[in-house]
Amino acid sequence: MKKAGVTLVDVAKLAGVSVMSASRTMSGEGYVSEETRAKVQAAAKQLGYAPNAAARLMKGGKTNVIGVVVNDLTSSVVNCFVTALSEEVRKVGMDLFIYNSLGDMGSGNGARISQMLHGLWDGLVYVLPRMTDDYLETLEKSSSPIVLINYFRHETTLPVVRGDNVNGAHDAVRHLVDLGHRRIGFVRGNAYTGQSDLRERGYMSALSDAGIELDPALVYQGDFSQQSGFDGARELLALDAPPTAIFAANDGMALGVLNAIREKNLRIPEDISVIGFDDIPTAAMTQPPLTTLRHPFGEMAQAAVQELTRRIQGQPGRRQRIEFPSEFIIRASTGPAPACSTSRRSRRQRA
Repeated sequence: MKKAGVTLVDVAKLAGVSVMSASRTMSGEGYVSEETRAKVQAAAKQLGYAPNAAARLMKGGKTNVIGVVVNDLTSSVVNCFVTALSEEVRKVGMDLFIYNSLGDMGSGNGARISQMLHGLWDGLVYVLPRMTDDYLETLEKSSSPIVLINYFRHETTLPVVRGDNVNGAHDAVRHLVDLGHRRIGFVRGNAYTGQSDLRERGYMSALSDAGIELDPALVYQGDFSQQSGFDGARELLALDAPPTAIFAANDGMALGVLNAIREKNLRIPEDISVIGFDDIPTAAMTQPPLTTLRHPFGEMAQAAVQELTRRIQGQPGRRQRIEFPSEFIIRASTGPAPACSTSRRSRRQRA
């Protein structure tokens, strides 16, 4: 904490350097030798001095802070991205500011949030943004450097770092087809970021490639929550011809699917296979461990921070779209299709 009355002049005097050199050191702008930088930093630490961000902003300086805007801090995927972003931001000598919008990315709120946060950060990263078209348009008109992570809903002039969804989902369903499954359920998520639609596209294309006609009864509308996965699996398992495998559009819903299957006294994967998406930390610790798809959180965070810092520094961005392939992680929740689904139904009815 900065001691009362300690100024940059005091720091410069203790370090034995000019006030200009001390200012350049603390602001990170302009050249100073490594020897001078070390002296100033040591003096600032000894005196308990910290640069006044507000004063620096009034002079047109930088805050050396990157803001991260999220919708839901309870989301495991959001937390994975925030953790990875925090590590990457520190690598470039900056700090992280987290703003939880609590889903408040509706019409008209873009300008309000932008004004509220103005001056607190040099650039912003939006993680899995659930935003309206009006909100997106406000961000596109902003002069501030902004990068979106895993936004797919609409084309945008803003730079986007994202993971592949279509091919990953196709790989997942193809894996089930190769195991002999023909009735494959799908629990979709909401449409906010566009990811669920793309994962559904991969699901449908894999079925089509295998010559399997899509049965609308096997598709359940979830909302990415564990509860919706549980409800969806219950509904799918109640069908006269239930699926022998269920693909959930995220791991959270897949966890709910696992719970619903256990409730029906069915075995995983002997009676029914399950696949999720995202590879959240708990995916490897479920019983059985969950087969899923993984986006490289660390590499995506690194790309987002690098793209943002280039724009903060006034350099041209490298790419508007940076896409990373998903990695298919096969674990014990998937296995060959059961030889006779009728025996599975009769066992469920006896339970």
